[in-house]
Amino acid sequence: MWNKLSYLKRKLTIAIPISMILGIIFGYLFELSFLKSLILPLTILMIYPMMVTLKIKSLFSHCNAKTQLIIQGVNFIIIPLIGFLLGVVFLGNSPYLAYGLLLMAILPTSGMTISWTGFAKGNVNVVIKTVIIGLILGSLLMPFYTNFFMGQVISLPLIETFIELGKVIFLPLFLGFVTQIILKKRYGEAHFERDIKKKFPLLSTLAVLGIIFVAMSLKAKSIIANPFEILYLLIPLGVFYAFNYGLSSAIGKFLLPRAEAISLVYGSVMRNLSVALAIALTVFGENGIEIALIIAVGYIIQVQSAAWYIKFSERLFGKAPEETAKDVMEEGIFALHEKSTLQDAIRLLDEEHIHSIAVLDSNDKAVGIITSEMIINLLADDVKTNTRLGSVKLLPVLQFKQTVPIRKVIDTMKRKHEYKVLVTDEKGKLKGVLTESDIIDMYAERRKK
Repeated sequence: MWNKLSYLKRKLTIAIPISMILGIIFGYLFELSFLKSLILPLTILMIYPMMVTLKIKSLFSHCNAKTQLIIQGVNFIIIPLIGFLLGVVFLGNSPYLAYGLLLMAILPTSGMTISWTGFAKGNVNVVIKTVIIGLILGSLLMPFYTNFFMGQVISLPLIETFIELGKVIFLPLFLGFVTQIILKKRYGEAHFERDIKKKFPLLSTLAVLGIIFVAMSLKAKSIIANPFEILYLLIPLGVFYAFNYGLSSAIGKFLLPRAEAISLVYGSVMRNLSVALAIALTVFGENGIEIALIIAVGYIIQVQSAAWYIKFSERLFGKAPEETAKDVMEEGIFALHEKSTLQDAIRLLDEEHIHSIAVLDSNDKAVGIITSEMIINLLADDVKTNTRLGSVKLLPVLQFKQTVPIRKVIDTMKRKHEYKVLVTDEKGKLKGVLTESDIIDMYAERRKK
């Protein structure tokens, strides 16, 4: 199942139009009004996984305040104004479609914002802050922006709206953070980062496709009656995204260093279409189906343009600096202390399906590595399984700071004939592990692009 969901996520630019088309076909042929009951659970499933995978600690890491102020200024002053004006010009006769464009403009950053920023070698820590701040601030400001820009044509009761926002945004936000803490405590950060974390966005992808299908099926008969409506929506959406890319690229080029300029682009151009869909379908009732139509079409442009911009960004901002150990490493580390036994090591190797474990002293400093091959040899020599790891001859530790260029890591691996290294922060605290497989994967992904 996970492989199929992963394939859907990779092919999102194809999967979304297919989901739209299937929704229109089935909605036209069959009575699917009962699907309305799926809107709330699909909405929560769409938002919750993103919260589980957000790196909460990055919210408190050092960040250039100037960069964050620029991003949020673009997100909450310029882009909402542009969204409103484009709605007036292109969708003046369809207030709920116009509001759909405004809603997209009010809610910045998507679940993929962090991934796209990483692919383009932007500053990921900056954009993680942007995602969290944008999600909370956008959700809180949405009712007030709605009343300010479109209060004369769209009635939005504030109390009821905040109740619905609590259900679809803040409840999943809280539950996601709690889930992340529980999973890390239960399974350890290394297991969470390696095996658990990557599955949650796949559930979100499934929910996105599901809710687009529902929205299109409920709107199917009117779409069939006016098939050019969807094609027409590409015009204001195309102008909206083109303007946003141009504006954020120009600001980033002249005011910010390369990595933060890319964070600005992806942190402002990418809109939180999942949250916009959630609000449209839960807050606005029957009218929400019409709002959802333009948001669903927006997915097509947003996902495809984000992929194209990666190639364009190098021409605009210059070549990305060489990857560092932090860019390639697996976060978290499987480790035991010196007082642990061979039996403890055997159990961990078996449970996590790994081949080696770091051994730490009482200060959590790595003193060596023990591998499955070493344990086999020790058992063959009749070493007891209750032997403490501190009394076993361990492999020496190959250790680098996370800012070290990956080229230096590769050269050292070759010279030392050691193909697993531990990665630390600038203070020497262990942050992750880097193996030859991670490096091979990096070069394979680079070739695909």
